[in-house]
Amino acid sequence: MIFKKNKIKQGVCFFMICCLYVFKSGATEVMKVACMGNSVTYGYGLQDPSVQSYPAQLQQLLGSKYQVGNFGHSGATLLKNGHNPYFKTQEFLDALAFKPDVAIVHLGLNDTDPRNWPHYRDQFERDYHWLLDTLQEVNPKVKLYVCVLTPIFSGHPRFKSGTFEWYKQIQKLLPLIAKTHQAQLINLKEPLHSRPDLFPDNLHPNEEGAEIIAKTVFKKITGNYGGLQLPRVFADHMVLQRERPIHIYGIANAGQRVEVRLGEEQGMAEADENGCWTVSLRAREAGGPYQLLVRSENRNIVLRDILVGDVWLCSGQSNMAFPLRAAQGGAMLAQQADSSMNLRLYQLQGATPTSDKAWSKEDLRKTNALQYFNGIWKRVNAVDAASFSAIGYVFGNRLQQETGVPIGLIQLAVGGSGIESWIDRCSLENDPLLVDMLNNWRKSDFIMDWNRGRADVNLKFATNPGQRHPYEPAYNFEAGVALLKDFTIKGVIWYQGESNVHNPELYTKLFKTFIQGWRRLFNQDSLPFYYVQLTSIGRPAWPYFRDVQRRLQQEIPNTWMAISADVGDSLNVHPTNKIPVGERLANLALAHSYGRDILADAPEVKEMNRGGAVLNLYFTTDLKTADGKPVKGFEWIDTKGNVLPTAVEIQHNIIRIEVPKGVFPKALRYAWQPFTRANLVSEQGVPVSTFSMDITE
Repeated sequence: MIFKKNKIKQGVCFFMICCLYVFKSGATEVMKVACMGNSVTYGYGLQDPSVQSYPAQLQQLLGSKYQVGNFGHSGATLLKNGHNPYFKTQEFLDALAFKPDVAIVHLGLNDTDPRNWPHYRDQFERDYHWLLDTLQEVNPKVKLYVCVLTPIFSGHPRFKSGTFEWYKQIQKLLPLIAKTHQAQLINLKEPLHSRPDLFPDNLHPNEEGAEIIAKTVFKKITGNYGGLQLPRVFADHMVLQRERPIHIYGIANAGQRVEVRLGEEQGMAEADENGCWTVSLRAREAGGPYQLLVRSENRNIVLRDILVGDVWLCSGQSNMAFPLRAAQGGAMLAQQADSSMNLRLYQLQGATPTSDKAWSKEDLRKTNALQYFNGIWKRVNAVDAASFSAIGYVFGNRLQQETGVPIGLIQLAVGGSGIESWIDRCSLENDPLLVDMLNNWRKSDFIMDWNRGRADVNLKFATNPGQRHPYEPAYNFEAGVALLKDFTIKGVIWYQGESNVHNPELYTKLFKTFIQGWRRLFNQDSLPFYYVQLTSIGRPAWPYFRDVQRRLQQEIPNTWMAISADVGDSLNVHPTNKIPVGERLANLALAHSYGRDILADAPEVKEMNRGGAVLNLYFTTDLKTADGKPVKGFEWIDTKGNVLPTAVEIQHNIIRIEVPKGVFPKALRYAWQPFTRANLVSEQGVPVSTFSMDITE
């Protein structure tokens, strides 16, 4: 990788070196820390590397008992045969003369240059071990740290031409090198990969990025992770998933013992070198309330009123966020809510809405810092029920009433958000098509123009070219869904697509990628997804999109779709008739996740045959019309593309359709009007989905 070289003045490698001794009951030798690396270590692009680079900031964190040296050289390669080998630099010689007690090595970014990796990749492990051996020769007691590389973002000019693939190959080698050499590993990618706003040129962090590196290194070499902490999802009134091992996890100082007690059961763990700990408790049946005690030697955390039941994540865009108080019949339903119900709500709301206004400086800062979502677990009451997702509340309330099991609902929805904002960055980066959504997204045709326009309004006062926004690809995953990592849930209900209807074919790929990524995050390969097909409205592309959603249900295991076209509004993208949609999702979940004998699925065509002037469609269940009137919604498409009406007759599960004389049909469509009045339903009242099928002679 080519970097602009900076002439480093004599002695810059030793800036911020503190006094050699501090006096406390006599002279004590300080711990010498050598930060060795390339331009990221040196501080390329920073206004004053002597103060802003990560080694300089690390010195401030460590204090006078440590002496930190910056031995970074811009453009340096780890490979000895690379175009600018680190071992030939003055900084490397200075680091050896420094005889460090601790060596932090961050090299490999420049080895992804096409002048290096394609030719000398087989020498990388050998050369890295040589460097570590050489450090041990000058100080056999040196403590070695190998750094997982800081990110290279997709806007880098060579990202797709090879750099990213070679970067991944190097990243895979670094843990092996550390393990073989009995060195510790510092992951510098993890805390920065979700912060592209800190990398103006997609490679070099700004001052805040350097601060994150410094804090990451500080925690690793001191073991100080800030003491005992739990993720935000662990709080009073929460619901833990029943019938699966209960994992309580968090952060503590390295080596710190953590005791967990849930009811009468307890477990112990010790925080690892990264400060992470997990205590696994036995699976439990539904019940509670319980008290959860988590304690270390210097802190106790007590959480009260915890239930064990089923946890459902309610996510998507504005029709999922649509509040119960605004739905038809919702205000009355909210008034019936009280704290005696075994229903708990965790509403993660955005710090500022994506409405038609410019955001403040503080809004912009919080969004960049991934502090967009906030919320707490609550026992249900009329006020909180009224502001919660109408569909989510109806869904959860129905499940609780039918099963008697405590239900926890997590609302995480953003009005106007495209599905790409809910997909993890790794999935997007590793797809040769979807990676193009990440770079310069506010100018990209991948993103709906409405979303780009609204983001431009919200970000009017932004000064950072990489300013984040909930419509940005990967943002809602990084700022929201990632908060729930490792938390066990029962399943997901999803209502989204309005902001992707401009490209139904692309949505097919995005939806599959989205589900795969969430199943990885929650470590459940078969995590159930119940999603809502878009409603009907007077917009031409919507029938195509509804049909794509129908077919996705058939292609992706453990996904089920609820129909909403019959409760749409011809003019309003936010129809208020939400209660039937929540009920249909609940029926699907009762049938497929709870094993109830409910015919909740939309009828589908299972067979077709044609006899003369009649086409017979055989459905999966008996049919009727919702209003008791003749069937509406079917139409022929002839070989010239003309749309022709047709007569239809119902016979139990068979639809008999006349083929008009002189018509040569090419396709048959149902409910294909943008705002449809199609009225075919199952005997249980479940609507038939929009569909199109080819007709062959």
